Amino acid sequence: MDEILHFSELGVVFLMFIIGLELNPAKLWQLRRSIFGVGAAQVIGSAVILGGLLMLAQFSWQAAVVGGIGLAMSSTAMALQLMRDKGMNRNETGQLGFSVLLFQDLAVIPALALVPLLAGSGDEHFDWMKIGMKVLAFGGMLVGGRYLLRPVFRFIAASGVREVFTAATLLLVLGSALFMDALGLSMALGTFIAGVLLAESEYRHELEIAIDPFKGLLLGLFFISVGMALNLGVLYTHILAVLLGVAVLIAVKMLVLYVLARVYGLRHPERAQLAGVLSQGGEFAFVLFSTASSQRLFQHDQMALLLVTVTLSMMTTPLLMKLIDKRLSRRLNAPEDEHEAPWVDDDKPQVIVVGFGRFGQVIGRLLMANKMRVTVLERDISAVNLMRKYGYKVYYGDATQVELLRSAGAEAAESIVITCNEPEDTMKLVQICQQHFPHLHILARARGRVEAHELLQAGVTQFTRETFSSALELGAKR
Repeated sequence: MDEILHFSELGVVFLMFIIGLELNPAKLWQLRRSIFGVGAAQVIGSAVILGGLLMLAQFSWQAAVVGGIGLAMSSTAMALQLMRDKGMNRNETGQLGFSVLLFQDLAVIPALALVPLLAGSGDEHFDWMKIGMKVLAFGGMLVGGRYLLRPVFRFIAASGVREVFTAATLLLVLGSALFMDALGLSMALGTFIAGVLLAESEYRHELEIAIDPFKGLLLGLFFISVGMALNLGVLYTHILAVLLGVAVLIAVKMLVLYVLARVYGLRHPERAQLAGVLSQGGEFAFVLFSTASSQRLFQHDQMALLLVTVTLSMMTTPLLMKLIDKRLSRRLNAPEDEHEAPWVDDDKPQVIVVGFGRFGQVIGRLLMANKMRVTVLERDISAVNLMRKYGYKVYYGDATQVELLRSAGAEAAESIVITCNEPEDTMKLVQICQQHFPHLHILARARGRVEAHELLQAGVTQFTRETFSSALELGAKR
């Protein structure tokens, strides 16, 4: 069971990589107050209250400290997935929730280091030479990632083989996770940092669609393993204690989060959403409580009760969120422009330009000069590299893949301009947009009469025949 749970945590690792891709260092710096302010207050506040309640339940003070910290953590996998499903990840509520989860990941290491100290066996665990080596290795990872990742992916993308690109992405995610694990740090934190380092690269959207299938599969395994962790024997023999524990855990965490969200300035519906989505215990509790049990901080029945409580709290979260959404649906859907996160607009383009050759560049410059939010997709890596040198935000990828368009913001965009060189690609893109993104206003380039006729038959009326139009313009000058 422990092996399955450990393997399934890779789903969280992949999810954190994708989250990292959505944040660049500048955006992460904007979150510093919510990470170290609200995040720290949530962990400390919840841990103090829950630890005090555990002492009232006849836990030793050492066990109560560890138990309070473990129960204060939320499930990164469950909370992030719920926030993405409900669209919370693109508003201020999701921004604050993510900040809290990120601080919890940062708190994992000191929490684990605290266990042997509380057990009275910590003196020999503080080898300052090892700690210094870990800090140097972590710094080396940051510097190496900053200067090596983009050239490596540029070389791989130049091969034009998508499978190699996917394999390299998997190697990056798993390698950074295992490297951090070897240092005794959070695997999810390592892949998150790798994602942040690539967030401003031209490969961002292509990386996301390469990882997404693996993330979904492993997250599914994670949730299955959570169900497998439920000890029905303990639940049957201590059902009242377990149900009371689940209710108290959820109530305490919701209260702390609600108060902090109010101080932060969120409205009542947003506070309730944030409190609900982070109300459960987390996967880190399994690791921390197992470590504490091996140090004899917990009695066997105490650990069993805590693990069942955490598992049931995770299972109740989707139901709790449905109840919150149902009760507050009108107020949650009310206009709230002033509550939007300051960095959201970068991921919500008004126009997507596919193809950035000479024709696409003219259109792109015109749109950008008129202050429109534009996302450009180009599958020629040499063209991407050249345009990026001139300051254009061009992303590498094949736009005929639905997931790449979705990742690039097609669901939020108003228009798409298709300037592909190949007529087959143009028609394929038209069909994809009409099927998956029917709201998009399609504008296209036709290289000749046949392609123009095909566009008309497909229902595209906004197009230009480049040779015909330029010939008429030149002829009109006589």
